[in-house]
Amino acid sequence: MGNYFSPERETASLEQIRAWQTEGLIKAVNKVWNNVPYYRRKMEMAGVTPDDIKGLNDLKKLPFLTKDDLREAYPYGLMAEPLEKCVRIQSTSGTTGRRVVAFYTQNDVDLWEECCARALVAAGATKDDVVHVAYGYGLFTGGAGLHGGSHRLGSMTLPMSSGNTDRQIQFMTDLGSTILCCTPSYAAYLAESIHERGLIDKIRLKAGIFGAEAWTEEMRHDIEQALHIKAYDIYGLTEISGPGVAFECQAQAGMHINEDYFIVEVIDPKTGEVLPEGAKGELVFTSFSKEAFPLLRYRTKDICILSREKCSCGRTFVRMSKPLGRSDDMLIIKGVNVFPSQIETVLLNNGYAANYQIIVDRQKHSDSIEVLVEMTPEMFSDEMSEIKAREKKLVGDLKSMLGIYAVVRLVEPKSIVRSEGKAVRVIDKRNLYKG
Repeated sequence: MGNYFSPERETASLEQIRAWQTEGLIKAVNKVWNNVPYYRRKMEMAGVTPDDIKGLNDLKKLPFLTKDDLREAYPYGLMAEPLEKCVRIQSTSGTTGRRVVAFYTQNDVDLWEECCARALVAAGATKDDVVHVAYGYGLFTGGAGLHGGSHRLGSMTLPMSSGNTDRQIQFMTDLGSTILCCTPSYAAYLAESIHERGLIDKIRLKAGIFGAEAWTEEMRHDIEQALHIKAYDIYGLTEISGPGVAFECQAQAGMHINEDYFIVEVIDPKTGEVLPEGAKGELVFTSFSKEAFPLLRYRTKDICILSREKCSCGRTFVRMSKPLGRSDDMLIIKGVNVFPSQIETVLLNNGYAANYQIIVDRQKHSDSIEVLVEMTPEMFSDEMSEIKAREKKLVGDLKSMLGIYAVVRLVEPKSIVRSEGKAVRVIDKRNLYKG
C-alpha cells in the first residue's frame, strides 16, 4: 500500500527510461524467439533474428503485430510462458469472429494494477477515498484493472460493475463515493439520472476516471459541470494489459504513457513508416514487461500525437493525446474521412447532450449519413418551426465541420437507448451489402 506516484520511475530521465526500454526489448525479443513459434516465423519472414536487435533504434526492424495475428493464434499461439504460470485471462469486448484473449502471470497482474494505481493517484486519489468502479467486470479489463489499482492504493473499493443505475446511485450516496470509474457515456447517463432524482447535493464525488470509448473535450466539460468533478482520461487495450497503459495527470494535457513498461511509436497507418514526435499517426505499442503475453510492435489503430514537452505535474513519461479517431473505424463517406468525434463536437457546441446516433447507408451507389440527436426537454416543447430551424442550423454546422451534407433529425428526449457500457454511436448499414 502507499503512494503510487513513484518519483524514481515517473520522473526518471529520458536516458534512464531508454535504458529500461532497451534492456526490456532485448529480453522480450529473445523470449518470444525461443518460446513462441508464431513470433519466430514472423521474424524469420521479416529476415530478423534476436542478434539484429541491439537497441531501440533496431525496433523498426521487427514486424508489426495486428489483431488478425491474435485471432489467428487463438487461443494459446502467442503465449510465452507455460499455462501453469498463468493466473488470469481477459478478453476484448465487441470482437467478431474469434475473440482476442490475453494471458497474465501474477507478475503481469501486479504490474497492471500498479499502472492503474498510478492513474488513480494522478487523479488525486488516496487510501482515504471511496473508489466506485462502474466499468464492467468479467472478461472486460475495465473493472478488473481499476479494481486492482484501487486495492493497490489501499482505497475502499466498490465493485459495482455496470448497469442497475438505481443501485449505483444508492451506493454512491450511502457510501460516499469520491472517485467514479466508468465509461464517459455512462458517466453522462449517471449525471442525468442523479439530477432527475434531485440528488446532486448528496453526491460526494471529486474526480472521475473515464475511458474505453472516445469522448471529446466538450463532453468532458459537460460531465465535470454536471457532477461537480474533475474528469480524467485513461487509456489501455486488453491486448497490451488493459486500462492504465496511459493516464491523465491534473494538468489534463495528455495522457502519460507508463514508459517503464511500454515502448510507444507513432507510424503512418498506410506505409508503416515511423513518424517523428508531434506528428499525427497510429499508435504502436511494445509491451516488453509482460511475461505471459508480450506483444512486439502491436498496431492499435488509434490515431494520436505524442509529446515530450515538460509537464507541470513533474512526470517525465511521454504524453499521448486523446485518440483523434481510429484508422480502422474511420468512416469514409462520399470520399470524405469522417470521425464520430467531429460530429459530437458540433452537437455539444450547440447545447445538445452526448446522446446521438449516426446512421450510414448506401442507396443507388451513393452514401448517405443521418444523425439522430436527442433534444433537451426544453427544446422538445418548442414549436415545430423552431425545431426545424435547429435541424437546419445543425446541418450547416456539420457541413462546415465535415465538408459533406448530413441529414439531421431531432428526436424526443430519452428516445435513443442509453448505454451502460460502450455507447453504440454508429450504425453502418453499408456492411449489410458486403459478401
